[in-house]
Amino acid sequence: MNEPFDWFSADEGEEVIWADTPHPYSLVPAFVVGIPLSIVVLGLIIIVSAYLSYQNTNYVVTNAALYKKTGVLSRNVQRIEFDKVQDTSYRQSFFGAQFGYGTVDISTAGGSGVEMSFENIDDPQDLQSLINERSKKRDEPTSAGSDKAAVLDEILTELRAIRETVEKENELAETNMTGSGTVNDKR
Repeated sequence: MNEPFDWFSADEGEEVIWADTPHPYSLVPAFVVGIPLSIVVLGLIIIVSAYLSYQNTNYVVTNAALYKKTGVLSRNVQRIEFDKVQDTSYRQSFFGAQFGYGTVDISTAGGSGVEMSFENIDDPQDLQSLINERSKKRDEPTSAGSDKAAVLDEILTELRAIRETVEKENELAETNMTGSGTVNDKR
């Protein structure tokens, strides 16, 4: 899906790597229940609400975070950064298994259960693999470890400079004290 989202603004350096909406066949259950009930008008309400929900739901995965936008009359945008992703799973209903769509659930560190669900998306197993791959990349010690090492080296260099300055000031103070003491003794 290449259409821009008016609700989405990426942070600096953040690139979209996946974006989608719910699978069109996810509307089948609403039609299966709604068409027979349309005689009673309740079916039309079920069909219209399912369609509006389908049209107003977007999912985006960037190189930094996961986004979900929902809402028919209002807008709700949820964001989870990859460093907070703890666990992912996917599931498919009967219709989802038949038509190739499902739901990917994302749990976060410190959260209680599922924090975000990408519902009724095409090929949920591929999306779960993509999210797991991105989550593993943030855990790799190469970039994070080298950044930490660089910061620690910088701190160590600064501490050494401070130590040298303090030692020089102490030596200078001792020299001044002994120098003034000898001048007083000679007088």
